[in-house]
Amino acid sequence: MANRYFDLIDQTFYFPQEGFDIENGNLMFNGVPLKYLVDKYGTPLKLTYLPKIGSQIKKARNWFNRSMKALSYGGNYYYCYCTKSCHFSYVVDEVLKYNVQLETSSEFDIDIINRLYQKGKIDKDITIIHNGFKPEAYAKKISNLVNEGFSNVIPVLDNQAELNYYNQYVESKCNLGIRVATEEEPNFEFYTSRLGIRSTEVISFYQEKIANNPKFELKLLHFFVDTGIKDSMYYWGELQKVLKIYCDLKKICPTLDSINIGGGLPIRNSLGFEYDYKYMIREIILQIQRACEEEEVPEPDIYTEFGKFTVGESGAAIFSVLAQKRQNDREIWYMVDNSIMNMIPDAWAMGERFILLPINKWNNKYQRVNIGGLTCDNSDYYNSEAHEAQVYLPAYPEDDEEPLYIAFFHTGAYQDAISGYGGIKHCLIPSPKHVLIDKDEKGNITDELYKPQQQPEEMLEILGY
Repeated sequence: MANRYFDLIDQTFYFPQEGFDIENGNLMFNGVPLKYLVDKYGTPLKLTYLPKIGSQIKKARNWFNRSMKALSYGGNYYYCYCTKSCHFSYVVDEVLKYNVQLETSSEFDIDIINRLYQKGKIDKDITIIHNGFKPEAYAKKISNLVNEGFSNVIPVLDNQAELNYYNQYVESKCNLGIRVATEEEPNFEFYTSRLGIRSTEVISFYQEKIANNPKFELKLLHFFVDTGIKDSMYYWGELQKVLKIYCDLKKICPTLDSINIGGGLPIRNSLGFEYDYKYMIREIILQIQRACEEEEVPEPDIYTEFGKFTVGESGAAIFSVLAQKRQNDREIWYMVDNSIMNMIPDAWAMGERFILLPINKWNNKYQRVNIGGLTCDNSDYYNSEAHEAQVYLPAYPEDDEEPLYIAFFHTGAYQDAISGYGGIKHCLIPSPKHVLIDKDEKGNITDELYKPQQQPEEMLEILGY
């Protein structure tokens, strides 16, 4: 019976698969030899593979455009990048190469927009959708964009009082969107999302506050389900509700021409991940089309705000196993050289699972293990995967000269923001070095150190020492 780690993966999944392959016994990630990076930079190490960002954008755009064409859909598709999933300039610069629009979530996002314009990376005709509950400072900065000539700014009203800010600060005509509050799934802790305007109040709010105000034009209706785009009765039911509101509103609001379905397109969290992207996107477009045909209203343009889908699969976090600890008859711990809860906080805070694979020793036998981080926190561990409630990794003798290197993949969205990039981490474990991977004009892979490992002086300064 084959009991090498390679055999375990080969017999459990289709392997090799997109993004993952083996060369000379070591793991390749999108054609990048990870052992080379480990030898060059050491561990712990974060990496971002920039070309993956563009390929994700092109995939989604093709799925939407091809379905629209096949269905003879009357509207257009617009891809917005959700900046909160990763604000770094190298990500936004890469995103903007693919003619996408942008979505913001907070006041300081607007400062990024201004900086991008000053550097000539965006024009004033770019569509910018502004979401979130907006304190006055955020709304004022949005208004400033409108006053400075950004012609396709769309603040999405999260509550009725927000309109008062734009009445006060906007000096010219302004497009608006309205977010419809969705009902949460039955097993959720509360019934209705805290975000958006109650569905029963949307039409009356438009009639009373927007319809006769010459300063505003309602352009977009926003809809988003927190649990993401899933083939479930819950998702389709909430979509049908918002489509009914859209059609009723369109009949009395000629400027309304767009529906925004937000983000929520999933990424691969396991080598066994299955999701029919083409079916889901076609079904969304088809349901919008049918609802409009039944109500005899024109089909709207469709906006999405994909963030995690855009950048998530570009990231990885690499560790060395420092030691093996057998704590009882059954449990073996692989202790790694940084904190799991610090580097991939979604695994700790939300129980999020990622693709976990060794970089080397694929021809060794495998064993069940727990992975332990460096902090003294009881929660700093990882011991289950998306496809099963356990972790298997290569076994190796403790006196082996070469350490076992392991990596968590598709960690490119949210982890840096949640963990506080470059800030203070639990137990003062330093932020790891960060490497950017790209391709040159000839298609050759390049690597660049974006930021070295955090030094004690940086943390001491933050702490006031």
